[in-house]
Amino acid sequence: MDERKEIARSDFPADFAWGAATAAYQVEGAYRDDGRGQSIWDTFSHTPGKTENGDTGDVAVDHYHRYNEDVALMQELGFNAYRFSISWPRVLPNGRGKVNHKGLDFYERLVESLLEKGIQPYATLYHWDLPQALQDKGGWKERFTPEAFAEYTDVVSRRLGDRVKGWITLNEPYVSAIIGHVEGRHAPGEQNMRAGIRAAHHLLLGHGLALPVLRANSRRADAEFGITLSTTYAEPGNDTQEAYEASVITDGFQNRLFMDPLFKGRYPDSLSKIIDQYLPIESGDMEKIAAPLDFLGINYYFRTLALAVEDISKAKIKTRRVEGAQYTEMDWEVNPEGFYNLLKMVHQDYKPAKILITENGAAFPDVLEEGQGKPVVHDPDRLNYIQEHFGAALKASREGVPIKGYFVWSFLDNFEWAYGFSKRFGIVYVDYPTQRRVVKDSGQWYQRFLRGEG
Repeated sequence: MDERKEIARSDFPADFAWGAATAAYQVEGAYRDDGRGQSIWDTFSHTPGKTENGDTGDVAVDHYHRYNEDVALMQELGFNAYRFSISWPRVLPNGRGKVNHKGLDFYERLVESLLEKGIQPYATLYHWDLPQALQDKGGWKERFTPEAFAEYTDVVSRRLGDRVKGWITLNEPYVSAIIGHVEGRHAPGEQNMRAGIRAAHHLLLGHGLALPVLRANSRRADAEFGITLSTTYAEPGNDTQEAYEASVITDGFQNRLFMDPLFKGRYPDSLSKIIDQYLPIESGDMEKIAAPLDFLGINYYFRTLALAVEDISKAKIKTRRVEGAQYTEMDWEVNPEGFYNLLKMVHQDYKPAKILITENGAAFPDVLEEGQGKPVVHDPDRLNYIQEHFGAALKASREGVPIKGYFVWSFLDNFEWAYGFSKRFGIVYVDYPTQRRVVKDSGQWYQRFLRGEG
């Protein structure tokens, strides 16, 4: 699929949200500044062997101190929206109880800076940085954590509810629950299916408890409320029954484990033999989880060609590589057609009122060079990836999928979780030793696109 020749900003609705995204732990740094508490990612990244090169988010890209510079750059690039996340331990160092007002003050300054530049804030309340104090008591495996999340939501939305346009409860609960609790590649680093399924349910319950709090505290008439899910388009890697069954399991874990409860009020039948024994459902839970959403946030990076279930206890699937296909530095296949198919599937099966593409982008090796007296970063592979995926979204939109916004991942190069600083996703290059920002070719193309020039 290559729809690039058709793309212009004017092809999309005039009120379309255009911008990029980041996450608190990946960009803020300042991990001990102004009363911030410890998160599970502080603990995980400081544990030897958990991240590449022992990298941590202690400094990250220093967005906490450089946010004004960064927001000015967003304005220069032409964003009308910016998706960021709020650090729970920066606001409530112990997860609940005493509020750290200096932490809240930072987010108020950030939101004010965005609004002054004509950029609408889209705030994600949870992007994986659970306060360590809550993890020490069981974290998302236990029911008190969604209750604490609702309290945290109340604190944040009381302060910012008159100014934030878009509210996202959770980012990618699949990653928190399955990669963090079953595979163990992310914080908190557990490897237990029971833990992962309990965490998945409690994450969804946290969303369900937070949603009415957000609606009650929001004081913007145009405010909207949703959740962001990681997705993949799963297909059999060959024509065997084994591959078909593996694709169903992949789709079940990565998509339907969360979409079915949110839109249908029940967990998917395709996973019942695996997950039902672990689900800690109590009376009223599913009704809370399935409360109507104003939008569904979709994060998409790649499709999955499943061959076989390798180890169901770790939700591990054997997959097939495509000969001759392009792969990103994350070893993810570049396949915009999978994006189109995923969008069509979500629209057909779940009928969300509105879809925001809350993350889409690619990691490729980048080299900072000097060009005609100024630094440049040529990233043709990322530029092609963005153009082709814009084209896929446009095609889906023209066929009735209600896409109303697009946030490129990511605004800045940053701390890429267990990969540390070894993988760059940004449309803006960060020279980590100096924290200098340099707009890559992909960012310059995006600027021209947003100006209506390409």
